[in-house]
Amino acid sequence: MSVQKPKPGIPARAVLIGLALIPLNCYWVTVVEVRWFSMDGSCLPLFVTPVFLLLLVTVLSLLAGLVRASWRLSQADLLTIYIMLVVSVTLAGHDTMQNMFGLITHPAWYVHQHPELKWQQTFFQFLPRHLLVWDTGSLKGFYQGDSSMYSWRVLRPWAVPLAWWGLFFSVLVGTLLCINLLVRKQWTERERLSFPIIQLPIAMTEQGGTGAFFRSGLMWIGFSAAMAIGILNGLHQMYPIVPFLAVRYGEINPQFSTPPWSAAGGFPMSFYPFAIGLAYFLPLDLAFSCWFFYVLRKFQQVGGAALGWQRFQDFPYINEQASGAWIALALLAIWGLRHSLAEVIAAVRGRTPGDPAEAARCRTALAGLAAGLTFIFIFWYQAGMSPWVLCLFFGIYFLLALAMTRVRAEFGAPHEIYFVNPGWMMVSIFGTDVLGPRNLTQMSMLHWLNRCYRNHPMPNQLEAFKMGEGRGLSARRIVAIMMLATFVSLLATYWANLHEGYTEGAEAKSVGFKNWTGGEAFGRLQSWIEFGQKVEGPRTTAMWVGFFVTLFFGLLRSRYTWWWFHPTGYALGMSYAMDYFWFAFCVSWMIKLLLVRYGGMRLHRRAIPFFLGLILGDYTIGSFWAALGPLRGFRTYKIFIGGW
Repeated sequence: MSVQKPKPGIPARAVLIGLALIPLNCYWVTVVEVRWFSMDGSCLPLFVTPVFLLLLVTVLSLLAGLVRASWRLSQADLLTIYIMLVVSVTLAGHDTMQNMFGLITHPAWYVHQHPELKWQQTFFQFLPRHLLVWDTGSLKGFYQGDSSMYSWRVLRPWAVPLAWWGLFFSVLVGTLLCINLLVRKQWTERERLSFPIIQLPIAMTEQGGTGAFFRSGLMWIGFSAAMAIGILNGLHQMYPIVPFLAVRYGEINPQFSTPPWSAAGGFPMSFYPFAIGLAYFLPLDLAFSCWFFYVLRKFQQVGGAALGWQRFQDFPYINEQASGAWIALALLAIWGLRHSLAEVIAAVRGRTPGDPAEAARCRTALAGLAAGLTFIFIFWYQAGMSPWVLCLFFGIYFLLALAMTRVRAEFGAPHEIYFVNPGWMMVSIFGTDVLGPRNLTQMSMLHWLNRCYRNHPMPNQLEAFKMGEGRGLSARRIVAIMMLATFVSLLATYWANLHEGYTEGAEAKSVGFKNWTGGEAFGRLQSWIEFGQKVEGPRTTAMWVGFFVTLFFGLLRSRYTWWWFHPTGYALGMSYAMDYFWFAFCVSWMIKLLLVRYGGMRLHRRAIPFFLGLILGDYTIGSFWAALGPLRGFRTYKIFIGGW
């Protein structure tokens, strides 16, 4: 069958389908993650619901094509829909707007419920009132449910804070998009990074869904294996007499009971089919390093206990090591971009010949970056943050964003880096006395954005640019599509969270409501202000250790091909990202190592459809249970994390 030629311009019908699906996807994500906590699909580097909806749209497109050939969607159409759905998850997902609703309502409601607290005297005077919801009458309906959001009396207290937060987050997303436009050419065209995360949607949409992927027997074997596990475990959750296969985090958790080995805690093992599939696309040295450094982290804890170093609280300071490692990864990424950025500046200034269109895009991106940074500075300066704190805080934020984007583009690894965030790092480096209560309060207001970064917008933006290359979607079209999707997704996410809150009750029935985000942010803020946190030499030393170990590993890897300890693997292994996945990565690494060693790269490539099938099958059955549960009114089996 001949490949369909991409049509010029933005695919209008695909955009319309995407716009129609965005509210559905935002509502579905909100229901399953906030109301029922029955699927953590936005916590994974490859989001679950966009893949499942892409599968449904592809199947419907093929059926429509049987009626009239012109009704079948092209690959550019399908990828446009997929990109828009991915954008919607970056707003509606676990670590963005869900967290925000848990934070902006917390001070007023929590003090209302606990009048014995002294928060009014501790930090309320530093809170930017326009960014929080203060009307306890309106919050009562939101937290307790059995109410309705559809009146101006109820919505009025929300209007100002949601408008300001929506404006801030939209500008932040646009600023990240401008950075991506500046690094896109180097990472996607010159270095040709592998972008493992996009392999599945590209394979699914090849030739409008009629490519080799769906005709591969190996793919259907992998698909069926993952489906079978998900069906069996899902039936077991409803009918315990059905057998059960332990594949999730914590279901197999060997532990040592005698010192010093007990200091390591547990070694939770997971066999997630989708994780085994995703890890197959990692380079062997990175996959090895991910699980190796996770195990090494445990042995650091054992070694500290054996040497009697328990007097050093939190030894071996894993979070600090991870913080230094991620900053080093960001600087390594910038160092790799030095020539490209110099060319961008020269092209913008008109001093070198080149593509005029690319130079124009760079000028627009630089102007947008400057405007975005200026807005962010003014926004938080007016909120009360000191200029030097503001610049350092968001400087660290953008460095971490750049590092995560590079890691995703090159390796596709997960990037749940809990405790690695600007606020935590700055308090460790400077202490609370230097920062002061006003700055600490503003930093706590941003905790919702900096908690885990699992559905961070920037990596997904760059992957969208890569998917568009050679498939009828130019960078300019993708920018327009993502900006439109961001605006619609913001409104849909606001509606979904408010509707679920007032209908079901954020505390009354919503198992996954992110009230802990507010508790973490303001509980920690109270501790900082009342008790303070001093600068501790061992913590800052651990940051420098993580920083220089990462640089050292990066230097060795660039010079010696036999060096197996990957700097990114060290950063991931020392972060929370590997707690869920280390054993699945180990299993996938061993399988890939054996295939390459005894069958060569040819056998490795032939096995790719099987591992893509594992991902698709696991995501499909996970989506099925996540749809069935809310429809039937009970919690169903979740394919990730476990039954929390």
